[in-house]
Amino acid sequence: MSESQNIEWKESWRDEYLKWVCGFANAIGGVIFIGKDDDGVVINLADYRNLLEAIPNKIREHLGIIAEVNLHQENGAHYLEIVVPPYTVPVSLRGRYYYRTGSTKLELTGNTLNEFLLKKSGKTWDNVPEAVATFNDIDSESVKAFIKDTQKSGRMPDVSDLSIEELFEKLRLSDNGEIKRAAIILFGKDPNRFYPNVMVKIGRFGNDDADLKFQETEEGNLIQLLKNVPNQLNYKFFTKPIDFEGMLRVEKGEYPVAALREMLLNALVHRTYMGSMIQLRVYDNKLTLWNEGNLPEGMELESLKRHHISRPRNPIIADICFKAGYIDSWGRGTLKIINSCKEAGLPEPTITALDGGILVTLFKDKYSTEQLKSLGLSERQIAAVEFVKVNGKITNNELQLLLNLSERTILRELDDLVNNNILVRKGEKKGTFYELNNSF
Repeated sequence: MSESQNIEWKESWRDEYLKWVCGFANAIGGVIFIGKDDDGVVINLADYRNLLEAIPNKIREHLGIIAEVNLHQENGAHYLEIVVPPYTVPVSLRGRYYYRTGSTKLELTGNTLNEFLLKKSGKTWDNVPEAVATFNDIDSESVKAFIKDTQKSGRMPDVSDLSIEELFEKLRLSDNGEIKRAAIILFGKDPNRFYPNVMVKIGRFGNDDADLKFQETEEGNLIQLLKNVPNQLNYKFFTKPIDFEGMLRVEKGEYPVAALREMLLNALVHRTYMGSMIQLRVYDNKLTLWNEGNLPEGMELESLKRHHISRPRNPIIADICFKAGYIDSWGRGTLKIINSCKEAGLPEPTITALDGGILVTLFKDKYSTEQLKSLGLSERQIAAVEFVKVNGKITNNELQLLLNLSERTILRELDDLVNNNILVRKGEKKGTFYELNNSF
């Protein structure tokens, strides 16, 4: 047995370990052994008799829960076992909430705490009524656009004869006339009047984040953003417009439509709406999209690269987008992003956790600096590839002058690039030159 998500070893008892008890109670439960060192070896717990009575009382007094405390003996040494069951209600310690994830204890604050408390109450953020909102805050044109899309998708019966009030009740977007947060996000006239940062910030950069060329911000509800963000990208950010209506169309030298659309949809559906705005950055040779919100408990980043269970943060918003045909309900969004890039002959996108959110990166250039570095190329080899990208080809003599190195050293670098299928050798003897391997 070793320390894990639900096992903790401590040599002696300290009252601060009540935080670990709280974390286990708020997660999946766990066991804390008092009287074991970091290797799980039992050491004698001298005050075990007093602790056997004191610990249950402290847990009950400070946490308001019951934990089982057992005395064990091994080779004449005593140790305690504290068994903490999972609780369906939130458990706090002096007004603070802790949560066990992996092998660490986290204090829950801000948006993370809000989501935790809602989950414990059986609700999600988008399922909460917005008391100050009325049907006057709903954009009827966005509702009409949604209904039109449901008719195309065939995922919902004809509802064109229903009033907005009747439609919202049917779709669980309202409850007894009270509009829910999901309705504001999906169809609100001005969602930012209710929640911060319901917008997409788009920036055009050069090669790095220090080289900002210009930026734009798109505001509005989800239905509007799905239309306006692609329009803005085509109007001002892409060198070659993309037909976002043609989902299977691939623009050579640009990004796959399916990948861009899925990136935007995933961000709008799964983001934390009380957090920061969605940020979309367009560079010379890549595009990134970041949205706030960590993966669901138990899901790893690697899960997104294979078939995985769909666990939306905002299930009502996700359901509406499914009915309109924007997404499916099988957790395939990230797979569509990855596969569409492969089909377009582009490098595999990267999906990483960053600053409390998820960052997805598409690479336009298969020979981008980031990609070359990931392949383990040296700075000299990267310089050679960059020269070929600009000039179309390179010779041994040109690379010697560029790097100020000997002919033999340059030959080794070029041979290595050829062996790695990045460059191809053409010509003979003094007429030998090197070009990019377009089949790479």
